[in-house]
Amino acid sequence: MKKHFASLHMSDRKCQEEYIRRIHKVQDYIEYHLGQSLSIEELSNAAGFSKYHFSRIFQGMLHEPLAHYVNRIRMERALFLLAHRADKNITDIAYELGLSDSAVFSRAFKNYYGISPREYRNEYSKNCKESFLLSEYNKDTAKKEWASNPFSVTGKITIENLEEKQVVYVRHTGTYETLAKEYANLIKTLFVYAKKQHLLVDGQNWLLAMYHDNPEFGEESQFRTSLCLTVPNDIRVQEDGILGRMKLEGGLYAIGHFQIQQEQYSDAWNYMYQEWITGSGYVPRNYCPFEVYRNDVYANESHIHEVDIYLPIEPIHF
Repeated sequence: MKKHFASLHMSDRKCQEEYIRRIHKVQDYIEYHLGQSLSIEELSNAAGFSKYHFSRIFQGMLHEPLAHYVNRIRMERALFLLAHRADKNITDIAYELGLSDSAVFSRAFKNYYGISPREYRNEYSKNCKESFLLSEYNKDTAKKEWASNPFSVTGKITIENLEEKQVVYVRHTGTYETLAKEYANLIKTLFVYAKKQHLLVDGQNWLLAMYHDNPEFGEESQFRTSLCLTVPNDIRVQEDGILGRMKLEGGLYAIGHFQIQQEQYSDAWNYMYQEWITGSGYVPRNYCPFEVYRNDVYANESHIHEVDIYLPIEPIHF
């Protein structure tokens, strides 16, 4: 009898892990196909669920209705484009978000934020330098230090064309404070399960953190962070409910090479987004930025972090 209950418990856990894996897959699908209509049939197929049950499953897992989730991700992307892509007009942004025209976009944006896209763009343009920091990882300390020493960290910037890479990941949803508390266990889980599948190849696995939501615009409790290991493309990955698999998009990246202390991450991000990019001739491309960790922090007495920040970019066009 005890063995029977144990097997049932194991079966329940495997089932839950499989559901989580499928929800992560549909989150990834939405992110990569935000410029499409994203019908319930399309999303349920991506998740591997029946369309008749998918919406309820999604809401049950994420505590957010599917339509609200897709709209929220679209509107947060819209904020970013309005604020940081002056080269795109309202119609361009509407099409990029998968909306039929600028009128539909304007209605959706005003319903969500209570202000029109054009008004928001004008207000952001007037106020951003005094009101906004693109990195919110250390809100209080960053804003206190901003007035006296806005760019206390600088790094070498290189521009590189990155080839698409295969990655496995574990995902955290929540604030950066909760991420910090769970980080060690998440990294341990990532390595343990990658080792089980023989995915660790000496000298070929990058350890990185991918930030799916822009902290300037997103809802803090909903921030998605994927802790990833790159895996050679010729190695087959089995998504097992713990490890997910996705592609790291290739293309043009600005890479900031930094040697910093733990508390200086926000300064490094702010340097790239506010000091460097404004005079670079590039604008952010619609893909997630990420950090690649280049050293074992605890192997040196000063606990210096050697980190590369990858910012997806494209040439600016006026």
